[in-house]
Amino acid sequence: MATRPPRLTDVARAAGVSTATASMALNGTGGNRIGSETRDRVLAAAAELGYRPNTVARGLRTRRTHMLGFVGDNVATTPFAGQMIRGAHDAAREAGFLLLMVDTTGDPDETGEAIAALQERQIDGILLATMYHQVIDVPAEIKSTPVVLLDSRTADGSVTSVVPDERGGALGVLAELAAAGHRRIGHVTTAEDVEARHIRLTTWREHVTAYGLDADELFAESPEGRTHGGYDAAMRLLRRPERPTAIFCFNDRMAMGVYRAAAELGLSIPGDLSVVSYDDQELIAPELAPGLTSAALPHYEMGSWAAKELLRRLDEPDAEPVQHLMPCPIARRDSVAPA
Repeated sequence: MATRPPRLTDVARAAGVSTATASMALNGTGGNRIGSETRDRVLAAAAELGYRPNTVARGLRTRRTHMLGFVGDNVATTPFAGQMIRGAHDAAREAGFLLLMVDTTGDPDETGEAIAALQERQIDGILLATMYHQVIDVPAEIKSTPVVLLDSRTADGSVTSVVPDERGGALGVLAELAAAGHRRIGHVTTAEDVEARHIRLTTWREHVTAYGLDADELFAESPEGRTHGGYDAAMRLLRRPERPTAIFCFNDRMAMGVYRAAAELGLSIPGDLSVVSYDDQELIAPELAPGLTSAALPHYEMGSWAAKELLRRLDEPDAEPVQHLMPCPIARRDSVAPA
């Protein structure tokens, strides 16, 4: 005969306390009314008996399901952006919440359906994530559900969000070049209309024009931010009469193309040409020879911050929206040398 699962009354009896005391100890409530020794005794009894609280009953009492929704725009299929999921999951789990994820193709109808499906399951809040930094309109389907934007923001700042500090990261890698004496710093970028491209390009232009240089002479772009695009753009830059002594790349994939172009032109990195980049992709930046100095996109940290902020806003529903810039640390490797 199958035995019934342990109940709260069994935990209370094993710990020698009342059912009310056992409930407060397990739920972390009761404040100073429950001593640490009593709480530890209840937790030990629950662990020994294999007791698991009834989340449905707890939800009826607290009006919470302790579930957060994660709606991603192609996030799960992007190797490095997927770290946002892990960061959000770890933060939610630490707080006793379950993260329910739906990944979409970015189609507005599909996103709306995903949001509605999560709302039907009475989730407490939603993390709305995109695979790269962009400005978005919040779907109308979210309505009154608490939401935090992850790797995206609204144009008017009306919704709490977290995005990479693109400017700070760009300034960081440019500072690495400046410290090595470089002034003629070229920029290889994509022509795609993305927020990161605009911020990094503007930051680079300000940096080189501060030295009295013509930014247009040191600039080359390609339709796509991929390896072949970086190669083509770098070839145009490095064949000019006054080539740059260093190149700042839009991302690590374009930097791979710069490495290839430099090799074909007989230029050594970093002896003849220093290179810095953005993203710090695990399978690219540290694997190039020499290793690539790159500003890291803090995907895990953004996911963790977003989940913690969403949980905070569940307790403070009237809190003002926050727009958080997550620092992009510099991964220093061997691709920079004195000019």
